[in-house]
Amino acid sequence: MDPLSVAVVEGASGTVLEATPVPREYRAAFTRAADATMFSGVNDKDVRKSIHLGNVPMPELAPDEVLVAVMASGINYNTVWSATFDPVPTFAFLRHYAQRDRWSHRHDLPHHVLGSDAAGVIVRTGAGVSRWKAGDQVVVATAYVDAEDPATHADGMLGADQRAWGFETNFGGLAHYAVARASQLLPKAPHLTWEEAAASPLCAGTAYRMLVSERGARMKQGDVVLIWGAAGGLGAYAAQFVRNGGGIAVGMVSSADKAHLARTAGCHVVIDRSEIGMTGSEPADPARHGKQLGRLIREATGEDPHIVFEHVGRATFGVSVYVARRGGTVVTCGSSTGYEHHFDNRYLWMRMKRIIGSHGANLQEQWETNRLITQGHIQPALSVTHGLDDVGEAARLVQINGHTGKVGVLCLAPRAGLGVTDPELRAEIGEERITALRRA
Repeated sequence: MDPLSVAVVEGASGTVLEATPVPREYRAAFTRAADATMFSGVNDKDVRKSIHLGNVPMPELAPDEVLVAVMASGINYNTVWSATFDPVPTFAFLRHYAQRDRWSHRHDLPHHVLGSDAAGVIVRTGAGVSRWKAGDQVVVATAYVDAEDPATHADGMLGADQRAWGFETNFGGLAHYAVARASQLLPKAPHLTWEEAAASPLCAGTAYRMLVSERGARMKQGDVVLIWGAAGGLGAYAAQFVRNGGGIAVGMVSSADKAHLARTAGCHVVIDRSEIGMTGSEPADPARHGKQLGRLIREATGEDPHIVFEHVGRATFGVSVYVARRGGTVVTCGSSTGYEHHFDNRYLWMRMKRIIGSHGANLQEQWETNRLITQGHIQPALSVTHGLDDVGEAARLVQINGHTGKVGVLCLAPRAGLGVTDPELRAEIGEERITALRRA
């Protein structure tokens, strides 16, 4: 390791970190522009073949940015999209962004450093950063916004040039160092380990906006909420928000093992997709599967769902529109099984349902989410942790839906379990609660 990385791992002060030289290059997980067509005509776009690990040049820091020594990161589905170059290679995003100014031009490189989650230590701050300093322990939120866009000041996610960090920008979190804007930073929860803290920003913030925020479904006490993929990263946070908010969480899973994990995450009711004949990623029949699912939900809760938490997309969206109650809401943030959705519009317009598109979370929503995590009301959805050298296998696990919860990746942290600075708070919240998904 370079001297700065050693200093970070040894817990050096901010003063020492500032006095230690920044390395000229650093170890990172990345894709290559030269590989963008490697999966043409290939059915199994195995991300282990396209994610590379090696040294990349250290970028110059813009005035509104910080350099974070990354202790841990995590795998999100956008890492899979990047590594499969589907639906478009992310290098197209980087080339487009590069046209803005000299700072955005840095992102247009023959390699793309991946990763949209990170927990670590600030080692450098840009000249325009005033709220953060070297030595601060932080987590990095995903929304990469333009502070000069007027829409950003109404809602950071509405800015025309809002981007997903590490997906639509370079220098992401699956690396020893990452470059982030100061407007992405949140204080790390002191009772969590590095890998636990890194598991939450993208998925927890996204679930908060979808369910709790005034810009999402605005869940209230007593609402029945159907959660697709309830044992995954997004689903595990959704289940916690629903239970904490007085709602009734109905989780959809694809196996008995995942049913157990969904209950551990907080679901009141769990339904295996096989119970209604849904298998694989092909689109379900809204009328046939929807009627069966609606019957099971009514048997368990006494009513139809007020809210359907959607991110699966093509395979489930028609059923989601069908099963939502009259006047109900389908809130969606993604389409892991395909972007083109088919549904019977009669069930939408004649029953006056709503579809809400939701994307990431703005800084205030991330801050509120982080506050709940720091207070111990929301627990990390981390289920397993890999080393950075094993990042391809970690991403493959998510690609084939072989995971539960969030898949963590250790970067500079030499082993799992490090980073807790408030052991008393951890003991008060309870080790069993914090590590529930991993134990399950």
